[in-house]
Amino acid sequence: MRDDVEEFAALLRQLKDRTDRSYGSLARRLNMNTSTLHRYCAGEAVPQDFAPVERLAAFCEATPKERLELHRLWLLAVEARQRVRTAGSAAEAAVPAPAPDTDGALAEDGELAEESSSAEQPGDGPGPDEPAPSLAPRPWFRRRRVLASAFVTCALLAALGTKSALSDDRFSEADGSRSAGPRTTSPGASHRSVKPSASGSPSPSRSSAAPGPRQKAPAPSGTGSGPASAAKPAIGLPLAWSADSLVWDKGCDHDYVIDKPPTQVPPPPVQQDAGAWAATQGAVHGRHTMVQISVQGQSSTAVVLKALHVRIVSRGNPAAGSAYAMGQGCGGDLTPRRFTVNLDAGRPIARPKDGADIEHTIPAVQFPYRVSAEDPEVLLVDATTQAYDARWYLELDWSSQGRTGTIRIDDHGRPFHTTSIKGMPRYWYGTNNAGGRAWVPYDS
Repeated sequence: MRDDVEEFAALLRQLKDRTDRSYGSLARRLNMNTSTLHRYCAGEAVPQDFAPVERLAAFCEATPKERLELHRLWLLAVEARQRVRTAGSAAEAAVPAPAPDTDGALAEDGELAEESSSAEQPGDGPGPDEPAPSLAPRPWFRRRRVLASAFVTCALLAALGTKSALSDDRFSEADGSRSAGPRTTSPGASHRSVKPSASGSPSPSRSSAAPGPRQKAPAPSGTGSGPASAAKPAIGLPLAWSADSLVWDKGCDHDYVIDKPPTQVPPPPVQQDAGAWAATQGAVHGRHTMVQISVQGQSSTAVVLKALHVRIVSRGNPAAGSAYAMGQGCGGDLTPRRFTVNLDAGRPIARPKDGADIEHTIPAVQFPYRVSAEDPEVLLVDATTQAYDARWYLELDWSSQGRTGTIRIDDHGRPFHTTSIKGMPRYWYGTNNAGGRAWVPYDS
C-alpha cells in the first residue's frame, strides 16, 4: 500500500524537478498552496481528484505516456489511502484529538488538501539552490489526529456561522419592521422567526401559537363638522363663498360716518372706489350695511344652504362724527330681493323680503337654497340700526352628501361695523353759496 503512494509521489517529484523551480514558485503557477504541493510530492497526501495532477503534468510538459502512467498511479494511491482509512478506523476512535495541525484542509486520506491559491508572498518556499524539504512520510496516527481535530474545528465554525446568520436575519427583519412604522401586536398573536432555507436564504415561519384577535383602527368620521380622522385626510368645504360689504343701495345711496369736519373730507367716490376711500378716512357704515354674499359649489354635487344666522359681537353708543351721504339724488326702478336684519332687535334674524321692478314684484326665496358649480347663488343682506354702534357677523349652515357644517361670513376676518346716524350732522356733496362744489348740509 505504501509503495503505491510512494510511486505516485516519486513521479510527481520527477516532473517537478524538470522545471528547476522551488515548491513555492511552482505552487503559485499551479494555483496551489506550497505546503499542499510539498505533501503530494512527499507522499503525505493524495489529491481527491485528478485536476491538480493534470495541471502539474501540463505545466511540466509531460508526455502522453507519462500522463497515462500518472493517472494509473494516482488511482492506485487513492485506493491505498482508502485501505489505510478502513484498517485504522478502530484506532482512530480511541486516539484523542490534539490541536489542529497548521497544514490546513482535508485531503483524500483525511489530510488537508488546499488547492486554492496560497497566501504566501512571492518568493516563499525554497529557491532553486535551496535544499529540498524533508520527504520523510508523516506517521499515520499523526494524520488521524489532524483529521479528527480538523473535523471538530469545521463543525464548530459551521455552528457559529449558522448562529450568526440567524441572528443577522432576525436583526435585519426587526430593523425592517421598525423602518416600516410602528406595528400593533394583539395578545396571543403569532410571532415571526427566520429560518435558513435549503438555498441559504432566510424564509419566514410561524410558531405554533394560535393567532389572537386583531385590533381595528377607529372608523373615519363621515361628517364635515366633526374632527378630521387620523386615518384619512380631512375633506375640504364643498362650497366657495365671497362677501362684499361695499354695496350701496341702488348703486348710489349710502352713508359713511367720519369723525372729521367737512372741509377735511375729500369728495365722495364712486361705488367701486369706496373701499380705499373709506379706509383712508376711517369711515364706518352709517345707518345700514349691505352685504352681498356669492356662494357656489365646488363641483356638480348639490350643496344645500339651510339657514342664515346673525351673530352680534357688540352694541354700544353710536360712533362720534358726522354722516356723509354718497348719493347725488340718484334713484332706480329695480329693488332686488334681499334679507333684512334689524340690528336693534334683541335677537336679530335675517328675514327674506320681496324685490320689485317697475311693474312686478320679485318674490323673496326662502331657505333652503341649492347651489353647485353650475348653479351659484347671490344673497343680499341689508342690516340696519337706528340706536347702536353694532359689530356683527353672519353664519351660513350647509349640508351635502351627509356632511354638515357652518361657515362664518365677516369683513375679511373682522366683524361688520354699522353705526346709527340719528341726531348726527349729515352732509351731501353739492353746490355751496359761492357756487363751488363742496360738502354742504343735507337739508340745504
